[in-house]
Amino acid sequence: MSGCADWDARLQGFIDGELDAAHAAEVEAHLATCAACSAALEQASTLRTAIRAPSARVAAPDRLAVRLDAAVRAASAPQQPRAAGVRERAFWGLGGALVAVAACAVLAFGVALPAYRTAALERELVAGHVRSQLAGHLTDVLTSDQHVVKPWFGGKLDYSPPVVDLADQGFPLVGGRLDYIGGRNVAAIVYRRGRHVINLFVWPAGAGLAPAEAHPGDGYTLLHWTRAGMTFWAVSDVNQADLRTFQQLLEARTPT
Repeated sequence: MSGCADWDARLQGFIDGELDAAHAAEVEAHLATCAACSAALEQASTLRTAIRAPSARVAAPDRLAVRLDAAVRAASAPQQPRAAGVRERAFWGLGGALVAVAACAVLAFGVALPAYRTAALERELVAGHVRSQLAGHLTDVLTSDQHVVKPWFGGKLDYSPPVVDLADQGFPLVGGRLDYIGGRNVAAIVYRRGRHVINLFVWPAGAGLAPAEAHPGDGYTLLHWTRAGMTFWAVSDVNQADLRTFQQLLEARTPT
């Protein structure tokens, strides 16, 4: 946050509703006399509302609705058993239909859950990108020297992110910081393209799949790729062609 340094922790607790009545009243009294903290509170509240907007929800693919509808129709279709064993056949026919419905539900969950997780991750990444600029916390280590930024992460993370300087290609390195994405601390390496900020989030590659490019709205583009055992997510409001060029340059200069 960009308010008074002494009040950052209390302001965050106030926003999250974690303060007792006495401390909340203390924060409210401070806000009444501090324009910087009031502005920081308003910015944080606006960001929080945007992240929780209903438009961020992910709908299941249409093909899942078609499969579920077919399964329900099969379950409700009248049975035509022969005279012998009517009850037994009706029981097993209904049982089979219920199994089909359950199988479709499992399939729907299996397809929709990764999509939901990817969408949630994309929202976290955009929020981290926006937050880094709203809160005035773009970098923890401010330098264009890749040989300073890379070792700075040592001891702060359980992995060593590759840091590449692309100043000669029009993407100067600004520095780096720690961010919190997907329930863990990750490296955020910061670049610029003109007046635009590019946040490059890096962490060890996992088994999860994600789209190579996403457009969550509000003018932001996300590019995703893996290389040298690392997952990379580039987030920016720079034009898409420049962001793809940035990705290609990084891939070419990142050791395998």
